[in-house]
Amino acid sequence: MIHALRAFRYRNFRLYFFGQSLSLLGTWVQQVAMSWLVYRMTGSAFLLGVTAFASQIPILVFALVQALVLAALIYSNVVQVWHVLVMALLLGVVMATDTPIRQSFVSELVPTQHDLPGAIAMNGFVQNAGRMIGPTIAGILIAVSSEAFCFLANGISKAIVVWVIVSMHIETAPVKAARASLWRGLKEGAKYAIDLIPVRVLLPIVALVSFMATPYQALMPIFAAEVFQGDARMLGFLIGAAGFGGSTGLIYLASRRNVRGLARHIAFGAFLAGASLMVFGESRLLWLSLAAIWLTGFGIILVGMGVSMILQTIVADEKRGRVMSFFTVAFLGASPLGSFAAGALAHQIGAGHTLFIGGTCCVAGAIVLRRKLPWLRQHMREIYLRLGVIESSRQR
Repeated sequence: MIHALRAFRYRNFRLYFFGQSLSLLGTWVQQVAMSWLVYRMTGSAFLLGVTAFASQIPILVFALVQALVLAALIYSNVVQVWHVLVMALLLGVVMATDTPIRQSFVSELVPTQHDLPGAIAMNGFVQNAGRMIGPTIAGILIAVSSEAFCFLANGISKAIVVWVIVSMHIETAPVKAARASLWRGLKEGAKYAIDLIPVRVLLPIVALVSFMATPYQALMPIFAAEVFQGDARMLGFLIGAAGFGGSTGLIYLASRRNVRGLARHIAFGAFLAGASLMVFGESRLLWLSLAAIWLTGFGIILVGMGVSMILQTIVADEKRGRVMSFFTVAFLGASPLGSFAAGALAHQIGAGHTLFIGGTCCVAGAIVLRRKLPWLRQHMREIYLRLGVIESSRQR
C-alpha cells in the first residue's frame, strides 16, 4: 500500500483525490436513490434496467443541474418516472465525456512514471469507496428524509468539485499544431489499439465482465425488496458490500510494486466475479448473498482496474487518451447495454436466473483468457523489457 501512497506527494493529486471522493460519494447516493425511486413507483425490473441504461449510455455542470432539478421535482411533488429517466440520461452524457478525460488526467497529476500505477489504483479506490459508502448513506437518507435530499446532496458535492478544480495549478504543456483530421486521429488510435496485443486481448474480457456482471447493480432493488423483504437500507447494504469488495481489490492492487503478473489476476478476477454472481443470483440467505456480492465486486475490480493499470503503463503518451477512451467504452459503455438486456430478461425469467446466466458467461470468458495467457505473456514481456518494468535477467 505504501507504493500507492507516494502519489499523495503531489498537491494536485491530493486535491483531485479529495474532490473525486466527494463527487463519487454523491453520485452513488443519487444512483441508489434513482433506482429505489423507480422501483418504488413501478416495481418493474425492465424499468430498472432502462434507468441504469439511461444513466450511463451517453459528469460536472450537467451533473450539478440534473441533481438539483431532480430534487426540485420531488420537493414540489410533481415527479414522474420519465423525469427520472431524462435526468439519468443527462447524467450519462456527462459521464461519457468526463470518464476518459479523468482517466488520462491522472497521469498529468502524477508526473513520475514510477508513481503512476499507485495513483491509478488510488483513483479506482476512490470510485469503489464511493460505491461502498454511498449506497449505505443513501439508504439512511431515504429512510429519514426522501430521495430528494439524496439528489440535493449530490448537487452540492458537484459544486465542491468545481472549487477543487479551480484550486489546482497545472503546468500547461506546449500545444502542437494538429496535423491530422479528427477522423484520421481516431483511425490511428484504433489501429494502434488493435495492433497492441495486450489491448486486443484484454479489452474484450473487460467488456464481457461489464456487460454480464455489472448489471447486478440495476437489479439490486429487486433482491433488497423481494428476496430479503427489506427497504432502501437493505439496498444500501447489498450494494455497499459489493463496493467493499471492490475497495478490497483496489487495496490489493495498490500494494503491488508494478504491473508484472497482472494478466493472471485478471483471468482469476473474471472467474471469481462470474462464479460468485451465480451464487448470489440463486441464494436466499442474506449472509451468503453478502459474501457472494463482496467477491463479485472484488473480481470486477481485478478485471477493470487491472487492465487499466496495464494499459496506462504500456501505452505511448500520445496515444493514451484514445486508448483509454476505448477502455471506457469497454468498461462503462458495455454496462448500460448489459443493464438494459438484464432488465428485459429479468422481466421474463426473474432477476436471480438473469444474474446466474451472466455469471456463467463470465466464467466461460475467464477460461478462454486463461488459455491465452502464455501467448499474451510473451508479448507483454517484450513491452515490459522495453519500458524497464522488468529486467532482462528476470522471469515473469
